Amino acid sequence: MNSLNDHRQLEELIVSGFGGQGVLSLGMTLAYAGMVENKEISWMPSYGPEMRGGTANCIVILSDNKISSPILSMFDSAIVLNQPSMDKFAPRVKPGGLLLYESASILQPAIRTDIIITGIPAITEALKMKNAKVMNMIMLGAYLQLKPVVQNDSIIEALAKVLPEKYHNLLPINRQALESGEELAKEIKQQKTLTQV
Repeated sequence: MNSLNDHRQLEELIVSGFGGQGVLSLGMTLAYAGMVENKEISWMPSYGPEMRGGTANCIVILSDNKISSPILSMFDSAIVLNQPSMDKFAPRVKPGGLLLYESASILQPAIRTDIIITGIPAITEALKMKNAKVMNMIMLGAYLQLKPVVQNDSIIEALAKVLPEKYHNLLPINRQALESGEELAKEIKQQKTLTQV
């Protein structure tokens, strides 16, 4: 089984939740950070016609080599932000993979013993920071703590590209959210040395 800290040459990730939870921007920020680090990247969004309130997901691939196809049916990792996404994508995480979920939104996490399943209280943490919109960056920080596929500095550089200039005043709180997610993941790791939920 792969250690989560292996610096692997390929990471295939699905991010999924309701429209309006920052699913697509989380994926796009990660993809841009891959570009900052000269990786081959693919970012493929998919969302229902309802958009906000409907389901949205995106597939992100980061690779040191050329990417053969952006369309995947199985994933190394999944970041899921709502119950329908948990139900749909938990079975599609490869054995040995990582399933990261927002613990306030998901009441029934998957029961699998061949993957690492970790809940992060990102909504609670975002509310403590008085900015519900940074929940996705908290999840991203937790993910990068468990799977360091890019550096945090690359994420901040990427955010400057993803966020319109009028929102650049939000870069410091986004960095804070990333670091907060990292700390949460570290604490959870220590508490249970990532035993299954």
